[in-house]
Amino acid sequence: MAKEKEAEAKPRRVLVVDDDAEIIDTVQFALKQKGYEVIIARDGNQGLAMAEKDAPDLVILDMMMPKRSGFLVLEKLKTLGSAVKVIMITANEGSRHKAYAEMLGVHDYLRKPFAMDKLLECVERLLA
Repeated sequence: MAKEKEAEAKPRRVLVVDDDAEIIDTVQFALKQKGYEVIIARDGNQGLAMAEKDAPDLVILDMMMPKRSGFLVLEKLKTLGSAVKVIMITANEGSRHKAYAEMLGVHDYLRKPFAMDKLLECVERLLA
């Protein structure tokens, strides 16, 4: 019973994978204000390594990044059998990209610029 309470008290962990420092800072600040533990990766390779090592509850994943795109990270997470929930964020307007992300199992898809309360709403819904 004590272990259950300990697990309940543990903050949910969110991995933010983006190469834009301003987005990272803003998203990190907003998530921490809501009580989430936030870990940061600044490119796709680092994001994938951290997703495997740190077992986040949720990944906020940029589509266009150096070293490995968000799509390639998503594909790799899928082949690893990861059940982590993913919100993809992108400045890309194309509906083909959204369809492909959904095919790869993305849980939500937000276009930049997005309202922070919309992102927080997605995070809360997916981690409920």
